[in-house]
Amino acid sequence: MEKFGEKLHLLRTKHGMTLKELAEAAGLSAHGYISELESGKKKPTVEFVIKIAKLYNVTTDQLLRDDVKLNLKG
Repeated sequence: MEKFGEKLHLLRTKHGMTLKELAEAAGLSAHGYISELESGKKKPTVEFVIKIAKLYNVTTDQLLRDDVKLNLKG
């Protein structure tokens, strides 16, 4: 799970989203939490991981497991 923030940043930028846009899409009122996740300062909640997996059409394994690569097609 060490690479979660790196993967989140990659997905967000690949989809052309700002921190604020991702926060809104994830139902958050502010983007600070996402910034801290991307920088590795915080660990994600289960609910957040599920929202991100659905939003970007990836699996929770792809997000959480460092040995599983992201599917960046489409």
